[in-house]
Amino acid sequence: MIKYSIRGENIEVTDAIRNYVEAKISKIEKYFNEEQELDARVNLKIYREKTSKVEVTIPLGSITLRAEDVSQDMYGSIDLVVDKIERQIRKNKTKIERKHKEKLPSHEVFSSVFEAEEVEEAPMSKIVRTKNVTLKPMDVEEALLQMELLGHDFFIYTDGDDNTTNVLYRREDGQIGLIEAK
Repeated sequence: MIKYSIRGENIEVTDAIRNYVEAKISKIEKYFNEEQELDARVNLKIYREKTSKVEVTIPLGSITLRAEDVSQDMYGSIDLVVDKIERQIRKNKTKIERKHKEKLPSHEVFSSVFEAEEVEEAPMSKIVRTKNVTLKPMDVEEALLQMELLGHDFFIYTDGDDNTTNVLYRREDGQIGLIEAK
């Protein structure tokens, strides 16, 4: 069962759009247990240039599935985002199942939670956005999986063994680096 939170920025979320989003995202239910409840957070945005952006985030306990697409066609972007999430699930299905079952109860969210807020201008450089991150304990394999699922070039996490804050990052050569704080 999927609970939907569909939000529009510069666009009214009509019944037609809502029904289309729900019909498309419901395709991923086949990858999960029937009794498992999923939350799908969908953000639809229209820019001045008539470009649309679709973001879908689905927290799954210790990991988060996330995809986005920007194009001229809102419905096409919805299709592409759902396809991206399905590919993430298929590519990492065994890892996701193993991590999801091994970790603490799924009602707790262990992924990074970002909240954006405006910040006053700094003297030398202008900070245009701040993200507050809630770090959750995990091992390096889980952090790497989370970074890949989110599509980020870096991921900050708390090491579950020694409680230090670490950063995984993608190097220019495509390899992964790890910064361990002492």
